[in-house]
Amino acid sequence: MPMTATTNKDELMTYLRNMIQMRRTELEADRMYKAKLIRGFCHLYDGQESIAEGMEAGLTWDDAIITAYRDHCQALGRGDTPYRVLAEMAQKRTGSSGGKGGSMHYYNAKNNFYGGNGIVGAQIPVGAGLAFALKYNKKPNIAVTMYGDGAANQGQLNEAANMAALWKLPIVFMCENNLYGMGTTNARAAANTNYYMRGDTVPGFKCDAQNVLMVRETMKWTKQFCLEHGPLYIEYMTYRYHGHSMSDPGTTYRTRDEIKHVRDYRDPIMLVKHMLVENSWATEKELKEVEKEIRQRIEKDVEQLLKDPEPTPEDLYAHVATSKHYIRGVTHDLTSHSYDL
Repeated sequence: MPMTATTNKDELMTYLRNMIQMRRTELEADRMYKAKLIRGFCHLYDGQESIAEGMEAGLTWDDAIITAYRDHCQALGRGDTPYRVLAEMAQKRTGSSGGKGGSMHYYNAKNNFYGGNGIVGAQIPVGAGLAFALKYNKKPNIAVTMYGDGAANQGQLNEAANMAALWKLPIVFMCENNLYGMGTTNARAAANTNYYMRGDTVPGFKCDAQNVLMVRETMKWTKQFCLEHGPLYIEYMTYRYHGHSMSDPGTTYRTRDEIKHVRDYRDPIMLVKHMLVENSWATEKELKEVEKEIRQRIEKDVEQLLKDPEPTPEDLYAHVATSKHYIRGVTHDLTSHSYDL
């Protein structure tokens, strides 16, 4: 297990920009939801950006990732843009899934990002399938199946881990432990809150994930381990600032002082800023300018995307079939439209 990390100004600035972009996207989603420009479910990730960014820094896009419904920042990490991510939530045709998927259903198979899944824990066995495919095709890559501390109690996790252990699949069962589920602390929902120890014969480790460099280095080590030995459990300790979803204010089971303490001392973006300033690689004024530039760009994106068209009735039939097939109750010509989404 790595105990040190080496970095430089360019790397840290890249991580900082990416994490600020993730956070601004989430904050815009929060604002748009409260203005009723986004409807339905919406689960925000601000506070956990170091996992999405550090994971990508330690892997390549040839490694497969699948996650749950708190998925906007993973989509950004796999090459999507704030414009497309927010347009999707606003049900615009210019969104990542053409406005038909919404907050929980981002997907980019070209870059091996397999969602965005709305059912608690249902992505976990699919992640085992991705790992099986990688091993079957003799690819030098791993699959990461991400889930929260709430989904750690789902039965399909044990089933998937059992098969992964039997077949020595190159898979990481990554628990993002942000300490709280929907309306409750994890201690009230789980008899054993050491999620990295849940794997029986599958080894695991726990790591403070608020430092992007710690996530990066552990993911590099993890990739090599899984390729050689099979599955591994990781419990990344993190924190979310918003409630579980937009219907959960996140204040009934924790105090505002607790949230403020994390913002002041364990915020992943603040930690990178501190490293840059401490090493004289940037000034606080320069970093504020970076934040301002990203905020203005995303605000301009939102101003434009709200003018974009919504999906048409014809879009209902897109991606149903690739050629003329008989589908009961459908008379629309499935080949009369082409879409590049």
